[in-house]
Amino acid sequence: MILVDKEIERLLRKRKGISIKPQIDRDLQIQPSSLDLRLGNTFSKIKSHTGDIHLHHAIEYEEYEIEDGESFNIPANSFTLAETLEYINLPDNISAFVEGRSSVGRAGLQVENAGWVDNGFEGTITLELKNLTNKNIIIKPGIRICQLVFSRTELPLNSYDGKYMRQKGATGSRMYKDSELNNKEG
Repeated sequence: MILVDKEIERLLRKRKGISIKPQIDRDLQIQPSSLDLRLGNTFSKIKSHTGDIHLHHAIEYEEYEIEDGESFNIPANSFTLAETLEYINLPDNISAFVEGRSSVGRAGLQVENAGWVDNGFEGTITLELKNLTNKNIIIKPGIRICQLVFSRTELPLNSYDGKYMRQKGATGSRMYKDSELNNKEG
């Protein structure tokens, strides 16, 4: 079941509910069935000199250029990672979908992430940003960039405790930690 505004509000006030820091502007960020998140100030992109990307070998953290700033240029037809300003902590019975905001998408900026935030996750959310236009897109931290759509789950056997737990910043791929990739042959 997707949670609506009054349930989101209730869970934000509840001691063991949804925790978000810094404090949100409830009037601006709580929507009828979602919660808008703002853009943080850390951006990462894959270094241009690293050559081809072989997912079966994965890419290491050192292959990213990380930038902080008051604005960021996403060149035409390019890809970058960004972080949310909000650090979230979900309880064991709440998960969330990450969706781009329609107004941002209509300007030509596609906002993605893995699409799912597991119950029990804690950290900032890394967003994959794709400029679909033939012009540069300049973005500034603090704008509402995406939305979380919350869903109540049955109490799980396990809550999230994966390789992105407590991440901060625009975190690059950690596929190199996947057990099936530990065999570095071929």
